[in-house]
Amino acid sequence: MKTLHDKVVVITGAGSGIGRALALNLAARGSLLALSDVDEVGLAATVAQAEAAGATRVHSARLDVADRAAFTTYAAEVAEHFGRVNVVINNAGVALAADFADVTYEDMDWVVGINFWGVVHGTKEFLPHLIASGDGHVVNLSSLFGLIAMPGQSAYNATKFAVRGMTEALREEMLIGSHPVGVTSVHPGGIKTAIARNCRVSSVEDKEATARLFDEKLAKMTPTRAAEVIVKGILHNKARVLVGLDAHALHHLAKLTGSRYQDLIAMGAKRIIPAKVKIV
Repeated sequence: MKTLHDKVVVITGAGSGIGRALALNLAARGSLLALSDVDEVGLAATVAQAEAAGATRVHSARLDVADRAAFTTYAAEVAEHFGRVNVVINNAGVALAADFADVTYEDMDWVVGINFWGVVHGTKEFLPHLIASGDGHVVNLSSLFGLIAMPGQSAYNATKFAVRGMTEALREEMLIGSHPVGVTSVHPGGIKTAIARNCRVSSVEDKEATARLFDEKLAKMTPTRAAEVIVKGILHNKARVLVGLDAHALHHLAKLTGSRYQDLIAMGAKRIIPAKVKIV
């Protein structure tokens, strides 16, 4: 894919953060946009900004990516509306801060439903349309935490490692089948979004302290810059896109040290992870 002009691009989680930044970047490039989110207010704001940025056609819909039936209906509606689909960016995601011993099954189901099944649904439902387009691309948002494990993120890690594995296998399948579909796994580090503010935490986590740690010390890159890196990766048909210096640094640390990186992460985490809340 050499250009995104006049390409039909589907973006989930477009109501804020990286999803909104991608919508604005692609609007300026002349893409035709299919935007969705569960946050209808945020989605409406993105649509207005995308149109102001130059988007000529925008289809928007409220969508819970974890709802398989709803996603099936949505994919059919988008394909019928535009007559084709060229790119799907499975961006919608949520965060969960909890040690494995403290996470509930309910919260585990929630994060898996959105972060993993949401990506599965988006890929599965749109893949036939991408193949039929003759010029398709799948972009799945994993994470830096889909490359390395992090204490307090076992459930989140599980979903992002799963997204990475599925996406890489899909790329191999597209190559073997000679299908005209590129596949990219994206691994952002700390991006200045509201994901930490909107996350769920276990009963012993200090949510405010966790969000403050992310916002003040870990989130270094703007969503606008992240979108630029991701779009460049699409146009260069990259198999893997690392977003942010932290993503590059920690990925290479893990490659150099092997499984020992886990010991190094654990030692460093002791110094910065907020104390647990005392249950009286």
